[in-house]
Amino acid sequence: MIISTSLSITTTATTTISYPHRLHYHSHRSHRFSLLPKSTLANTSIPATLSTLNDPKTAIIIGGGLSGLSAATFLHSSGIPFLLLEASDGVGGRVRTDVVDGFLLDRGFQIFITAYPEAQKLLDYSSLDLQKFYSGARVYYNGGFHTVADPVRHFWDSLGTLGNPIGTILDKLLIGLTRIKVLTKSYEEIYIANEVPVIELLRSSGFSESIIDRFFRPFFGGIFFDRELETTSRLFDFIFRCLALGDNTLPSKGIGEIPNQLASKLPQDCIRLNSKVVSIEIDDEKRVNVRLDNGEELKSEIGVILAVEQPQVENILTGNLLERVNNPGNKKPGRSTVCLYFSSDLDKIPTSDPVLYLNGSGRGIVNNMFFATNVARSYGPSNKALVSATLIGLFDNVSDDELIGRVVQELSEWFGDTVVGSWKHLRTYRVKFAQPNQSPPTDLLRSPKIGDGLILYLCGDYQTSATFHGALVSGRRAAEALLEDRAVSRVAN
Repeated sequence: MIISTSLSITTTATTTISYPHRLHYHSHRSHRFSLLPKSTLANTSIPATLSTLNDPKTAIIIGGGLSGLSAATFLHSSGIPFLLLEASDGVGGRVRTDVVDGFLLDRGFQIFITAYPEAQKLLDYSSLDLQKFYSGARVYYNGGFHTVADPVRHFWDSLGTLGNPIGTILDKLLIGLTRIKVLTKSYEEIYIANEVPVIELLRSSGFSESIIDRFFRPFFGGIFFDRELETTSRLFDFIFRCLALGDNTLPSKGIGEIPNQLASKLPQDCIRLNSKVVSIEIDDEKRVNVRLDNGEELKSEIGVILAVEQPQVENILTGNLLERVNNPGNKKPGRSTVCLYFSSDLDKIPTSDPVLYLNGSGRGIVNNMFFATNVARSYGPSNKALVSATLIGLFDNVSDDELIGRVVQELSEWFGDTVVGSWKHLRTYRVKFAQPNQSPPTDLLRSPKIGDGLILYLCGDYQTSATFHGALVSGRRAAEALLEDRAVSRVAN
């Protein structure tokens, strides 16, 4: 996607796993637990077998986001019994979708790139029914819109962009050279390459300040929730490579269908919802004790995988365990975002194109927006359109009403009062922890082990890259480490 000279590579997903062996809209949590049925992916009162819940020979996974589900998938394919504990009322973590007045509202702006390598192994793309964005963007600048198009997928569109003010012709040639550069590297090479903040990479590569401010800040700033572009160049190269090889998409049933699909392939009595873990301890017998907020304790001799968001790790681990976490001094604040949704009559939106709009003006608070029902018609009723607007930062000193007013006023400047004035606000999501802060220095190959000799493992996108791919990879790595330690323990005994 975006300005590239790539040849489009079709990716094919399979259901076979080929392994070699932010949010203010939380539901109230209770002490009652539910299990996740394989068929419905909803809460239920079906009791779990006591042997599953209390057997110390069962591995425990804490957290039902993408990394936890990936770890569960790997353990299940390896024949290891497990119990996944999720604090909320559904799987997905930050990757969830709500239904409001017939609309599908993803919890924050999220796009799925088909070229993520780990996703290609784990997900059935056909069942997700992925709907594509236009391979490019429209940039709002100087009171008008200017198209940025992928010359391979939209050749004729791209010819018309050469003279637009979103960067110079040299800038557009440099983007092609950047694409060639990232495609000559493997993902592994990208992960360990020398790193600088993205802004330094762009300037040292020769890009003009005009294209940095008008395109790179809103586009990659919207991906990383970081308009200052302080994020590591490693992540920039990784995303750029994925964009060159794949499509930007949305599942027809919402972004939450991705974790739902993973959960649907797991045993129905192994996912327990509404089960918040408050602490983890190691007893004298080297078993891991997991305590829930209702006072219940579970033990595991196999291992515990902690698959929660980075800020929650310090809430669950204490004392010596917390001291043994890799990079315990990393106190960089997480990235935040606000996403506002509006409904509209179909004749009150300015386009039917599935395109992302970027704010390249350098003014205002909207970073990017799009009409979700133009990408996936299933995101709203047949006679309505769904509008999504994204801000970077939490804006916690601004009330919801004031925020809505400012966004409406700003988008009215883009599209006109008669268009935007008819839109109706549906919901605002303030996602306090949308992504970990991945400014340099980073370690995208961090070990999931919490010290030697402990059967306790970490996973999450903060352990690798802040992407769908990173979350899935980290879950697999944690499960692999658990299996390796289990094999060594068996040999030793």
